[in-house]
Amino acid sequence: MEANKNIYLKPRVGSVLSNGWTVLWDNFITLFLILLVVWVVSIPFAVMESTDSHSFISTVLGTFSFLYFLFVYMPISVSADFLYVKAIRNNKLDVKEILDVFNNYLNVVLAVLLQVAIIGIGFVFFIIPGVIFACRLVFVPYLVLDKKLDPVKAVEESWRLSRGYGWRILWLYIVSFFLIIAGLIVLIFGAVIAFMWINAAFAAFYQAVLEEKDEYEIVNNLTENRNVSNETVDMVQGEELEKEEKNDDQGKNESTIE
Repeated sequence: MEANKNIYLKPRVGSVLSNGWTVLWDNFITLFLILLVVWVVSIPFAVMESTDSHSFISTVLGTFSFLYFLFVYMPISVSADFLYVKAIRNNKLDVKEILDVFNNYLNVVLAVLLQVAIIGIGFVFFIIPGVIFACRLVFVPYLVLDKKLDPVKAVEESWRLSRGYGWRILWLYIVSFFLIIAGLIVLIFGAVIAFMWINAAFAAFYQAVLEEKDEYEIVNNLTENRNVSNETVDMVQGEELEKEEKNDDQGKNESTIE
């Protein structure tokens, strides 16, 4: 019987980095293609930003580059990040799914704007609040696409889910910084690998928190898993049924006591 290796992750920096590294290489071609799509989408933004900062044209292009970044690049980037969550769950990946973000487009744009605004305001007030907000709101983009939440609910849910994990998330940010530095030392290819590894690690952390808080519906997602046998699905369904029966018995006992 082949078990799902991505169930019951631990929200620890070492654990998510290890899992992210494994998932990265298991899905390297697809994830690399996703990265290429994001890179191609970023080209117009980079071109517009590279113009002479003292010319009138650059002012116009600067406005267009901001709008392009906000309404085109950012949603595509968020969608790419969520595909890493699917990879962590060992679901089937399709590069075309990066366009699924447009099914929930407005919520994604507004949620990220709200996230950036809150973090930005935090950094204005002596930096430390900004660091706290950055750690506590790190799940906002995932939640908008994963649970189809509106922007305010996504912020509230990210704050709730990240409670008790702030220091670990901060440590993951710090480790990620040094991974990028190490990747740059190995030139472009190393930086690409480091960037993909970091994305996978943060996606793994999000998934690990959901699993530790028992808020991930394993059975529903097992049916989408390309590597899980019917026996595994039946086993998990049986375990869930036993839990429900125990809860029902406990409820009856509590009713009797009352």
